[in-house]
Amino acid sequence: METKRGRRFKSAFKRKQKGIEVIGKWKAVHIDPNLFADEEFGDIVCLEELTEYKLVNSSKVGKEKGKKRKAESVSEESNEEEEEEPVVPPKKKKKNKDLRSKTDKSADPNVTAMDLLVDKEANYNKVIKAANCEDLGRVAESTSNTVDAPKKKKKKVAKAKVSQAQEALPSVTTSKKVKNWTTEVLSASADHKADVSAWRNLFVPEPVLRALSYLGFSAPTPIQALALPSAIRDNMDVLGAAETGSGKTLAFAIPMIHSVLQWQKSNSSTTRNDSVSKESHQHHDETRWENGDEAEKLTHQQVEDSGDEDDASFTTGCVKVLENPEFDYSDETHTVGSHKKRPLLGLVLTPTRELAVQVKHHIDAVAKFTGIKTAILVGGMAAQKQERVLNRKPEIVIATPGRLWELVKERHPHLSNLRRLRCLVIDEADRMVEKGHFLELSQLLEILNNSQYNPQRQTFVFSATLTLVHQTPTRVIQKKNAKKLDKKTKLELLMEKVGIKGKPKVIDLTRKEATVETLTETRIHCNTDEKDYYLYYFLLQYPGRTMVFANSIDCVKRLSSLLTILKCDPLPLHANMHQKQRLKNLERFAERECVLLTTDVAARGLDIPNVQHVIHYQVPRTSELYVHRSGRTARAANEGLSLLLIGPDDLINFRKIYKTLEKTEELPFFPVETKCMTAIKERMNLARQIEKAEFFNSRAKQHNSWLQQAAEALEIDVDDDMFMGNEQEESQKQKMLKGMKNQLKHMLSQPLFKVLMKTKYPTQSGKLLLPQTSAGISESALGTVSKQQAKKKKSIKLN
Repeated sequence: METKRGRRFKSAFKRKQKGIEVIGKWKAVHIDPNLFADEEFGDIVCLEELTEYKLVNSSKVGKEKGKKRKAESVSEESNEEEEEEPVVPPKKKKKNKDLRSKTDKSADPNVTAMDLLVDKEANYNKVIKAANCEDLGRVAESTSNTVDAPKKKKKKVAKAKVSQAQEALPSVTTSKKVKNWTTEVLSASADHKADVSAWRNLFVPEPVLRALSYLGFSAPTPIQALALPSAIRDNMDVLGAAETGSGKTLAFAIPMIHSVLQWQKSNSSTTRNDSVSKESHQHHDETRWENGDEAEKLTHQQVEDSGDEDDASFTTGCVKVLENPEFDYSDETHTVGSHKKRPLLGLVLTPTRELAVQVKHHIDAVAKFTGIKTAILVGGMAAQKQERVLNRKPEIVIATPGRLWELVKERHPHLSNLRRLRCLVIDEADRMVEKGHFLELSQLLEILNNSQYNPQRQTFVFSATLTLVHQTPTRVIQKKNAKKLDKKTKLELLMEKVGIKGKPKVIDLTRKEATVETLTETRIHCNTDEKDYYLYYFLLQYPGRTMVFANSIDCVKRLSSLLTILKCDPLPLHANMHQKQRLKNLERFAERECVLLTTDVAARGLDIPNVQHVIHYQVPRTSELYVHRSGRTARAANEGLSLLLIGPDDLINFRKIYKTLEKTEELPFFPVETKCMTAIKERMNLARQIEKAEFFNSRAKQHNSWLQQAAEALEIDVDDDMFMGNEQEESQKQKMLKGMKNQLKHMLSQPLFKVLMKTKYPTQSGKLLLPQTSAGISESALGTVSKQQAKKKKSIKLN
């Protein structure tokens, strides 16, 4: 399989030989050694001269070389033609190339019979490729002959290759499915069709019902049942507050898809047919879009190649069509025409990149049979690639405010006319409109509500903590014009900021406590230094899928190195990580039972399946954050455990949260076996020493390396005193470090929770009274807490 990358790299070299036909050879020129005495020619390796050559027309050179080098790669052949018009936009080059190749062949009397046979073979290949593409449910491009032409050098093997490709198609197409933490949720019931009669009364469009049946969503959740009729039938704005894991994404996704489908029906004469396109000029866009849809999903593979113009091909049948990035995006008439036909109809704004990725996957799953296209605009991937995605005119865009505002400022054609916008969604709205956060969002809302205002636009505002009101501090109440903030006032302020001018449908399904009923909340009071002990104890005693939240990136980094030393294999997640690594760690966390150490970047919206425990290593600063963090577990009526590690510094925040959420009962204390804590402390203290030693070693190496490089650049000598440490000290430190690691390795090999005693002793009664041992790994954390609560209730009754 030839790729375009090889062509680009070789084209620069080709331009140097333009118009010259080399007859002889390059000969080395002898140089007088005295010339190098001043060291001014130190970088010269050798000099060569060419004396035997002739100046000819570059096009002739291209033809002659094309005849001689039929066995060479396609990339070199195609470059000969591309050199003549480097300024021409990609598709024009491609068309001109076709025309020139046809005229050259017809005009040149020296074209052999072999060339004619080759042309027939290329056409035969094109027909076979079209058949392969139709088998895959796609349309082959009319321009594919220019890319298939390279196969002429392998004409004898062509039929065998095609048959092999047809046999390999099923296995290749399956690899198109992108792994993601949402895959398990969205493909759980793909094998059987669910009964979706409960959705029919909610005015859900038929293609969406088909997708819901395919996904196995047989009945709507309460928030969906209340929001959908008002949004679809009555065309109302919706403000929705429902607990975490209640299905808020589909509550705004289905009305948005319905709105786009309605627009397509009313504009059927000008809107493209999304399912099958019959005209040849539409073949190109359809094929590229259908195959690019999966490739554009923001997975770690896509982010890794985000700077490249060539996305990896996923199918062998249409491979050459897909690899060609040279499309007519720069053609002004085509762009403007398409822009008029397919405006941006739906816009979803989310606070984090990961949430945007998840929302896109959910919308794609529900819009599976509609032909509606979506695009994602987030930071962490190349802006040029996102511009290319927007050039395909997707009907729905999911974005974070920063990157969207950047592209709006650049006046991208697809984002220039937001008056046509039919649906605006602000997910996790209370966080998005907070004062001092998301400046770009306020600028976007200002445009949408003034110069680009559409009176027909629907607005959806959703969050689990939309109606959560903090108690006003006494110092604020004592002021003259102070207003007491209640639910109604908070919603009115939110509506004003977002730009909802009519009377919206307000749905509030949150409990007074704001957290989910199936969530068990517990706490441990300890000193700040002891948090590490209790965290390590919990992870060892109750293994499972656990999320550990901290307030700072530094804390996540420190815990990550500590738990790595203790062989807990944690996965870090924070804003300073590369986007590719962030997504990769989320996927790994969803695949296996392990620990995710994260900041509040993963607190909102992420629907990771089967999270059993959430540990607040540091108490969150606000009640909203506590609700959202705890909401990563106990989702969709499943049970989950939330554990607060409360140090002296966290007491103020804990009391605020307790007061705001109006907790009537005190949170139960999490049961800890104190006899195991001695061994836990030994391990953790040793791990801390190792982590500290490794940290100082790495810092010293970094300092010395920087100093050495700076000295070499300035061409100066550095005194040994300026370096951190010396060889003797370093060797001693390394020996100590090695000794500590061996000691820790031995400790980790010893069982910490001994369930059975292996030795037997004779006793007077004939029975040995064994000390109470931990039920250990067999019992869950939830089971332990429920047992303790049952004992407490019994003791209260007895008293």
